[in-house]
Amino acid sequence: MRNVLAGSAIMSFAAAASAQQLPPAPAIPAMPPVEKPDSNETFAGLQLPVAKAAVPLVVHVSPQGSDGGDGSAAYPFRSPERAQHAVRRLNATHDVTVRLADGTYPLAAPLRFTAADGGQGGRVVRWEAAPNARPVLSGGTVVTGWTLADRTRDIWVANVPRGEDPRQIWVGAKMAHRAQVRAPRKAFAFNATGMTIVDPAWRFLATLPDQNRIEVEHTGIFTDRRALVDSIQGDMIRMQQPGWRNNLIGYDTLPKTLAGDEGRLYLANSLAFLREPGQWFVDPTPGKLYYKPRAGEDMTRVDVVMPRLEALVAIAGSYDRPVTDLQFAGLAFHHTSWLGASSAEGYASQQSGSYLAGLIPNYPADPIATCSWGCWAFETMRNRWRQQPAAVQVAAAVRVTFERAEFAHLGQIALGIGNNPEANDGGVGYGAAGVEVRRSRFTDLAGGAIMVGGIAPDAHHPPRPEMGVRNVVIANNRIENVSQDYKEQAAILVTYAAGTIVTHNDVSGAPYDGIDIGWGWGVNDPGGSGAYRTRTRGYYDQPGNMVYDTPTILRDTVVTNNRVHNVKTNFADGGAIYHLSADPGALIANNYIFDVPGGIGLYLDEGSRYVTARNNVVDGVGVWLNANTMDSYRPHRTTTDNLASGNWYNAGTRNGSWDEYMNNRLVDNVKVKGSAWPAAAAKVIAEAGIEPEPKP
Repeated sequence: MRNVLAGSAIMSFAAAASAQQLPPAPAIPAMPPVEKPDSNETFAGLQLPVAKAAVPLVVHVSPQGSDGGDGSAAYPFRSPERAQHAVRRLNATHDVTVRLADGTYPLAAPLRFTAADGGQGGRVVRWEAAPNARPVLSGGTVVTGWTLADRTRDIWVANVPRGEDPRQIWVGAKMAHRAQVRAPRKAFAFNATGMTIVDPAWRFLATLPDQNRIEVEHTGIFTDRRALVDSIQGDMIRMQQPGWRNNLIGYDTLPKTLAGDEGRLYLANSLAFLREPGQWFVDPTPGKLYYKPRAGEDMTRVDVVMPRLEALVAIAGSYDRPVTDLQFAGLAFHHTSWLGASSAEGYASQQSGSYLAGLIPNYPADPIATCSWGCWAFETMRNRWRQQPAAVQVAAAVRVTFERAEFAHLGQIALGIGNNPEANDGGVGYGAAGVEVRRSRFTDLAGGAIMVGGIAPDAHHPPRPEMGVRNVVIANNRIENVSQDYKEQAAILVTYAAGTIVTHNDVSGAPYDGIDIGWGWGVNDPGGSGAYRTRTRGYYDQPGNMVYDTPTILRDTVVTNNRVHNVKTNFADGGAIYHLSADPGALIANNYIFDVPGGIGLYLDEGSRYVTARNNVVDGVGVWLNANTMDSYRPHRTTTDNLASGNWYNAGTRNGSWDEYMNNRLVDNVKVKGSAWPAAAAKVIAEAGIEPEPKP
C-alpha cells in the first residue's frame, strides 16, 4: 500500500510540473448570451443566394446578313435556320443567345426545335430581339402587282403562285375574310348526303363553277362547323364525306342546332360571293387572288400578305429527352394558315378547337333523326376527337418561355402547349412542364390565343409521369381580336393540366369564351358520370371508354386577377370564365368581368367539382353565376362541392342547384346597385389585368 501511495504522489507532482509549462491563455472577447431566435426578424431580412448568371455566347442574325458569315456582330447569319445549326455546336458547354436584328425573316418551312436545340446540362438557349428591334418570323409571302379587275364592283386582282389555296390573307396588317354570303336556314332542307334547295332564289348555286371548293359554314350556340360541297345538280347539293356526316351527329349539330333559326348559315369561297369590302377569293389553278378593298385602302400601296405555311415553330423532344431551357424574348410570330378544314374532313367542331374526324363505326342510318342530341355512335368517338394544330407548338419540353412576344396574323390557334400528338408537327404530344408565357400580345387571330393540354386518354391519365402537362404560367398578356374564323374557340383554353396559373391577363374581342378551364364533362373523373351511364348516352358501353378510379391530371388551377371583357359576342353557351370537370384545389378569384351583355359571367359546367370562385366582380351580364348541375339526371350528382364566396355583381341571375344535396355553397355574395362598387370590389377592378412593369 505504501508503494502505491508513493507512486501516486510522484505522478501528481509530475502532472503539476507539466501544467506549469502551458503557455499563458490569450485574451478572448466575451460574447453576449445566446438569445431565443426571432423567426419573424430572421426571415424578414433573409436573402437567398442567387448564382451569378453565366455570360452567354452570342450568335447574331440579320436580314442583311449572310449564311456564309460567322454569326458575329460584324458578319451575322441571315437565316434562323443557320443560327440554329450554330447553336448545336455551342450549347453543350455554354449558354447561348441568338440575337435577331430588326426585320422580317421569311421561313421556307417550320422551325423545328428538338432536344439538341435547347440548353444542355442546365444551360440556357435564348432567342431574343436585338435592342429596340422587332424581328418577325413569317410564314407569308407579300403579294404585289394589283390591278383593277372589275371597276363597277371595285374588285382587284394580283398574281400568286399557282396551287396556293390559303384560308386567310392579311391586308394592311388586318385579317381579310374569304368571300361569303349568309343564307337563311329555311332556304334549305338537310339530309344525310347534303342539302336540298327549297327556296328558288338560291338555285343559282347550281350554275357556279368549281363547286367542290364551295364551303358550308354554320354556327350554333357553341359550335362553328364547316363542310365542303361535292357537287350541285338542280336543287340537290351533295356534300363531301366524311366531313358532312360528322357534322350531323353529336350536340349543337349543323341540321339541328340548339340555336334554332338563330343559327347562322354561310356559303363561302366562290368568286360569286365576293361582294363585301374586306373580302377576297383565290383561284389556285391560274394563280389569281381577288380582293375588294375596304374604305381608304389603296391597292397600289397597301401591304398584302398571303400565308404559305401551316405552322411556324414546332418544339418537341421525347419523353426520355425533352427540350429543356429554351427561351424566346421579343420575337413576333406572323402569317400561317391551317388547311385541315379545306379537306373532305371539313371541320366538325365539338368545342374550342376540338373536332371530329374520320369514319365512325356503326354510323346511324338516320343521323339527323336519331343522333342530333348524342347517340352511341357519337360517344364511340369522344376519346378520339382531334385538336387543331397551333402556329407555335410546344410538347415534350421543360422550361420553355415566351416573353414580350407577339403572336399575330395567324390562321389558327396561336400557341399550343402540350396538345394531342396529331396537333404537333413532330408527332409527339403532351409532356410540357414549366412553360411560361409572359407579357406577350396575341391579336388578329383566326383561332384562339393559347391552348394548353390534350383531350385524349393519355392527356387525362398519362401512362408515364413525363407525359403530364404541369406548371404552365400565363401571365400579364394582352389578348384581343381572336377566333375571327374559328369562332367557337376560347381565347385561353386549359384542358388537362396540373398547377396551371392564368393571372393578370387582359382578354377581349372573343366571339366565344374568354378563359376556359377543364375538359371531359366529368366522364373521366373517379367513378365516372352517372349522366353518361344512361341508356340514351351510353358512353361507358362503347369500346375503350373506361371508368377510372383515379383522378385526372387536372388540379390546382388558378385563374386570378384577369380582366375579361367584350367576349361571348357570337354564342349563348359558355361563359366569360368557364370550367369543366373535377379540379381539386381550383381557384377563380379577383377577376373583373364586364361588357358581356346577356352572357354568362362565371360558368361551372358538367362535372365541375372542388372549385372556389371568390372575390370576383361581375358587371352587366345576363347570368352572373351558372352551375350546370344537370338536375334532370337527379339523383345523380354531377356538379358538386363548389363554393362561390364574396363575389360582387350588379345584374344577372344565378342558375343551377346551390343546395345541400349538391354541396354547392353560396357565401356572402353581394348584389350591387349600378356602379356603386364597395371599396374591396373597386380594388379588384383596379388591380385586374396587366400589372405595371416591374421597376429595374
